[in-house]
Amino acid sequence: MIIAHDLGTTGNKASLHHDDGRLVTSVTVPYPAHFAAGGIAEQDPADWWGAVVTATRQLLSTSGIGPETVGGLVVSGQMMGTVLLDAHGAPVRPAIIWADTRSGAQTRMLEQALGAEAAYRVLGHRLNPTYSLEKIMWVRDNEPDTWARVRHFCVAKDFIVYRLTGRLATERSDASGTNAYDQITGTWSESVLAAAGLDPALFPEILDSTTVAGTLTSDAADALGLPTGTRVVMGGGDGPLAAVGSGVVAPEDGAYVCLGTSSWISFASPTPLHDPQMRTMTFDNVVPGSFVPTATMQAGGASVQWIAEALSADPARPETGRLTADAGGDLDTEDLYFLPYLLGERSPLWDPAARGAFVGIGRHHTRSHLTRAVLEGVAFNLFTCIQAFRESGAVIDRIDAVGGGAQSDVWLGILADVWGVPVRRRTIVEEANSLGAAVTGAVGLGLADFSAARALSEVTAEFAPGAGRHAVYAQRHARFTTAYDALAPWFASAPSAGSV
Repeated sequence: MIIAHDLGTTGNKASLHHDDGRLVTSVTVPYPAHFAAGGIAEQDPADWWGAVVTATRQLLSTSGIGPETVGGLVVSGQMMGTVLLDAHGAPVRPAIIWADTRSGAQTRMLEQALGAEAAYRVLGHRLNPTYSLEKIMWVRDNEPDTWARVRHFCVAKDFIVYRLTGRLATERSDASGTNAYDQITGTWSESVLAAAGLDPALFPEILDSTTVAGTLTSDAADALGLPTGTRVVMGGGDGPLAAVGSGVVAPEDGAYVCLGTSSWISFASPTPLHDPQMRTMTFDNVVPGSFVPTATMQAGGASVQWIAEALSADPARPETGRLTADAGGDLDTEDLYFLPYLLGERSPLWDPAARGAFVGIGRHHTRSHLTRAVLEGVAFNLFTCIQAFRESGAVIDRIDAVGGGAQSDVWLGILADVWGVPVRRRTIVEEANSLGAAVTGAVGLGLADFSAARALSEVTAEFAPGAGRHAVYAQRHARFTTAYDALAPWFASAPSAGSV
C-alpha cells in the first residue's frame, strides 16, 4: 500500500492506494489560509504537518489496514510558495503561498538586472511576484530581523518530506516553479541567484521526483502511527502530478484542465514550450526528461467559490451546486462579463494589480446571470491560454477535465462551447493530484512505471461544443479581453497597486 498526501490551499487530501496506484480510500483534513489586502497570502507550515499526521491516522483507522502494509509515502504540494527555515529546520515565519503578490519591487529589480525575455528563456517562466524567488527577496528586504535567522528555503511538500525523513531536499518539478532553476542545465541558476543577491547555500539539493528521500524518523513514525522503515518518495508539485493523475504522461495523451482553487491547462512535451509573449510557462515533469507546458490562472475555482459564498444565505455553506445548475441551459448573460482576477492574475496577463470585476451589469441581471458570467469568465481567460499554446505550435483538439469544478455539467458544457473542442470528465475528478503522486511513489518504489497512470481513470462524460455556439463565444471572448484592456490602467492606479 502507498499513502499519498496532497497539500492544497484549503487542506491536505490524503489517499490510500494499492501498489499500482489504484485508489482505495481518501480523507481530507482542512486548514486555514490568511488572505489580506496588499497581496498577502500565508499559511502556517505547522498546520500542514498537523494535517498530514491527522490524515494518516484517519486513513489507517477507516481502512482497517495494518501499518506494516504501508510500503511508502509520497507527497504532492502547492507550488511556488516560500518556506524559510532557521538553522534547526524550524520555520521562522508563516509560509508565503503561491497567491501572494507583495514582491512587485523585487520582480522589477530582477527584470532590470536580467531582462524579462532572457530570464524567461532560462527559467521557462516569467519573473513575477507569484514565484518563490521574488518572495524570498521580499522577506529579506522587508523583514530584516526575520531574515537574520534564515538558513534554508523550501516549498510546501519539501517541508513535509523534511519532517518525515530529516532530509531537506526538493525535486525538479517544484524546483522549476521557483524562478531560481535553470531549466537548461537542471541546476539552480548561478546568474539568477547572483542577480537576486541570494546565497546558493540557501537552496536545497535537487533530486528526481521518484527518488526515495529516506525513511521515517522515529518521531515521524510515532506521530503517524507507521513503522520507522517506511520509505518516503519525494513526489512533486501539484501541477505536474495532476498531469500524471489525469493519465497525461506523454504528448500523445493530449491536454487536461484542472478546475481547482487555481485552474490550469497543461500537457506533456519532450521540450519546454516558450511563448513569444510569455503568456504561458513550462515546468519540469515528474516523468524524467519530460516537461509540462502550463497556463495557470490564479482564481479559477476560487472565483466560483467566491460567487457561491456571496450569493448564498449562509456563506459557510455555499449553494454552489444549485447556483451553477440555475446558470445552465440557454441562459444568456446579455453582454454581462466577469473578469476573474480576484487574486491578481498569472496566465495569460501576468498582472498582479488586476482585480475581479463585473462589466456590463444591468438592472435586469439576476443571481443566475452573475453566476454564469463567472463560469464564462474563467472559460474566456483559459481560452486565451489555449490560443497562446496553439500560436506556439501545440495541437489541442480535446481537453480532459479534473478537479472539483469538473463535477459541474453546466461548467463543462460552457467550457466546450467557449473553447470549441470536446471537454471530457474523468473519473478522478478530485483525486488527480493524489493519484499522480501515488503513481510517482509506485515508480520510485520500483512497483510500476508511469504508463500505469493511463489505466487508473476513464472518461465518464463528454461535452461537445454546441452547433454555432463557439462562433458566438469567440466574438464574446474578444469583448471580454477588451474589458480587461480598458480597466488595466485603472487597476494599476489603485493605491495598493504600488506594492505589487
